[in-house]
Amino acid sequence: MIDQATQERWDRRYRDMGLPGAPATVLLEYGHLLPAQGTALDLACGLGANSLLLAEHGLLTQAWDISPVAIEKLQAIAVERKLPVQAVAKDVLHAPIPPTQFDVIVVSHYLERALTRPIIHGLKVGGLLFYQTFTRTTVNDEGPEKPEWRLADGELLTMFAPLRTLVYREEGRIGDTTQGFRNKALLVAIKETARTGDGVKVTQD
Repeated sequence: MIDQATQERWDRRYRDMGLPGAPATVLLEYGHLLPAQGTALDLACGLGANSLLLAEHGLLTQAWDISPVAIEKLQAIAVERKLPVQAVAKDVLHAPIPPTQFDVIVVSHYLERALTRPIIHGLKVGGLLFYQTFTRTTVNDEGPEKPEWRLADGELLTMFAPLRTLVYREEGRIGDTTQGFRNKALLVAIKETARTGDGVKVTQD
């Protein structure tokens, strides 16, 4: 079931926006870790800057977002550029992620802790998670107002502990805060075994 109030709020926002912006830093700086082929999911994709990058890299990409307005705009761009993107309007909080389906899952500027285990389950063994979102430790007012929509210090490492961390970056307020990667944390991690979030081994086809 789609949360109509949330959908309408995001529809209004995306209706007034033009082309997608830049992809997330986690993809721009660590895209060399992406597989040469396979399947990808861009979760809560918005206008789909990450989806387009994944598809341009050669991945068959599913893009999910609650806003049909955003999805329609993304699909039109993908068709125009002849990119393998399947954009679908879904309430990602209530739409199940198929287990062991994706070689890559990307989440940027979205935090729903209830999706942690489904995201881990959704990766194939050897699959990669690229995650980036806002932290509670900030140097300015960028990002969401509600603290529950922000990560605690080091939280991504705890959330996705069943995966092996390849890259983690969170600079907080250390050093010259006019430079660097501030207000956010990013993670690239790999699923090495077919295990659930609570450590129970499951069968992998």
